Amino acid sequence: MPLNVHHAGDPDGPPVLAVHGATGHGLRYRRLFDACPQLRWISIDVRGHGRSTWAPPWNLERHADDALGVLDELGIERAAVVAHSFGGAIATHLARRAPDRISRLALLDPAIGLDPAAMLERAEEYRADESWSSRDAARADRIATWPEVPGEFVDDELAEHLEERDGVLRWRYSRASLVAAWSEMARPAVVPPAGLPTLVVPATGADFVREEWLAACRAELGDDLTVRPFDCGHMVYLERPDETAAELLAFLDTPETVMNREAHRARSS
Repeated sequence: MPLNVHHAGDPDGPPVLAVHGATGHGLRYRRLFDACPQLRWISIDVRGHGRSTWAPPWNLERHADDALGVLDELGIERAAVVAHSFGGAIATHLARRAPDRISRLALLDPAIGLDPAAMLERAEEYRADESWSSRDAARADRIATWPEVPGEFVDDELAEHLEERDGVLRWRYSRASLVAAWSEMARPAVVPPAGLPTLVVPATGADFVREEWLAACRAELGDDLTVRPFDCGHMVYLERPDETAAELLAFLDTPETVMNREAHRARSS
């Protein structure tokens, strides 16, 4: 397997590949796993993050190829994709590179084609070392960063994503890969390919989804595009887990996927 993968949900359900954003990990989606157990969740740690390899390159093409490699290793010919933030950029490039492998695309406040000057500022911020001497200090910092995220979700983050390295506590990701990620988010925007049913959930409390990009999506996708703005910050699926799960179920658990699931179960029995 090219990446570390977390499996959840119904192994006979419609497959859903989950792609996290910069600084994240595959288990950030655990609340969606619990809320949507009828789906077969395949959630990756993106290269440079979590328990996957941290080796470069960290460009969108490599990330898309990594995701395809996971589907290939699992023998999955076609899957829906749920992606957040930088994961949305990865998923969109994946859909354009291999449109026949993606059945549906759900983008949660995707970070695509962002302002280069703003991305330079973010990249410079992430060059500096970040560490804590105690879990309490790390927790306080995360709560300050995620003011709208419930405290128990922050505790999940510490349990999975905080580790001791070089005598201090750090998040389990490569800071070098984050600098590359901000650069990749400044690349010219691409849109999902025509004919691919796509859900976009912009966060009105953030500034990642640009109106010009949404207009380009509408021009390319037409009626295949659904836009559902959420009144929240960037961490959509952590701040509004119930609403996110409801939107995803309505979008992903279609009559077609139900029929495919029942046919799979019949073959297995």
